Amino acid sequence: MSETDVIDKVEELKLEETQAPARMKQKPSKDKKTAAAAGDGSKVSELKPWPSYIQERISLWDKLKAQYDADVAAKTPEEITITLPDGKAVPAQSWRTTPYDVAAGISKGLADSTIIAKVNGVLWDLDRPLEANCKLELLNKFDNEEASAVFWHSTAHVLGEAMERVYGGCLCYGPPIENGFYYDMFLDAEQQAVSSQDFPVMEGLMKDIVKEKQPFERLEMKKEDLIEMFKYNPFKLRIIKEKVNIPTTTAYRCGPLIDLCRGPHVRHTGKIKAFKVTKNSSTYWEGKADAESLQRVYGISFPDNKQLKEWEKLQEEAAKRDHRKLGREQELFFFHELSPGSCFFQPKGAYIYNTLVDFIKSEYRKRGFQEVVSPNVYNVKLWQTSGHWAHYH
Repeated sequence: MSETDVIDKVEELKLEETQAPARMKQKPSKDKKTAAAAGDGSKVSELKPWPSYIQERISLWDKLKAQYDADVAAKTPEEITITLPDGKAVPAQSWRTTPYDVAAGISKGLADSTIIAKVNGVLWDLDRPLEANCKLELLNKFDNEEASAVFWHSTAHVLGEAMERVYGGCLCYGPPIENGFYYDMFLDAEQQAVSSQDFPVMEGLMKDIVKEKQPFERLEMKKEDLIEMFKYNPFKLRIIKEKVNIPTTTAYRCGPLIDLCRGPHVRHTGKIKAFKVTKNSSTYWEGKADAESLQRVYGISFPDNKQLKEWEKLQEEAAKRDHRKLGREQELFFFHELSPGSCFFQPKGAYIYNTLVDFIKSEYRKRGFQEVVSPNVYNVKLWQTSGHWAHYH
């Protein structure tokens, strides 16, 4: 049976479903609106004016940051010693000298190429003052796992700023991941869902943000101040009230974006030389199927355009080797929307499949194993527990 034959049969079943009594019809997915918006050719642009919460957030930040800067300036500096990885001791002053100052004292090239610092083994902002005698390491290679994670995390904040200025929703989590980063945003029923057609708009804003070289500022804040700052965002409030179990925690600012964040970050947005918004999807708050549906936007970034071009080439090569593409071309198997996680095997593919199964069974017998048969259908709770449920819609 060919792929066309199978699809025809599936379409017949779908037609029968549409003709079934209303009580038998499946409840529409939460993401129907998202799918419709992605295909209707609609365009978005930067909001004018920005959401009111942005200026309210900045006003509180400016007040608290001025107090913090005054407190730091009032501290009496002491002579301290900074020990570098090669054993060299560098004299410095507590609450005045920063890792960037130390790097610049070695060479301007090192200072400008350093992505992030480590102080006594802990990642540390380059412009954050050192507080006592310590060991200092300067991470200036993007292929360092910790450095690239910081770089991607900082780019996520740039993306988050663009998303706020385009959609005006509530930002949720925006972490670095294995290959890049993402940011989740909640949009209410009146706000337009994210579409791949919006990517150029977001990327255009991100380019402006990078050109502005917005500094990443760190501020340690009291829990009550955080609640006041993020009172417009129920998701941030949940994090603050449920997961912040210490008197203070940190927030970071770049330009108009202020976010609850442990950091650290690169010095300023201008360090991000090349980036790309790669895809979008929908997800659930903290992966819980009964929670709010969120819009997720993914991206990738690099310190220079050459690395981005190399990454794009690798993606093109990977697409050519995609098993879904090869399976269809070689008439082995194909996928259909009614079973996105499992394929339909065609005769050639079924022959290979059965040959492999027979081989594995023979090896079981040789090694003294016995076979069991598990169910094909499970309660949805299994997939909710495993975390898979949030990825199927």
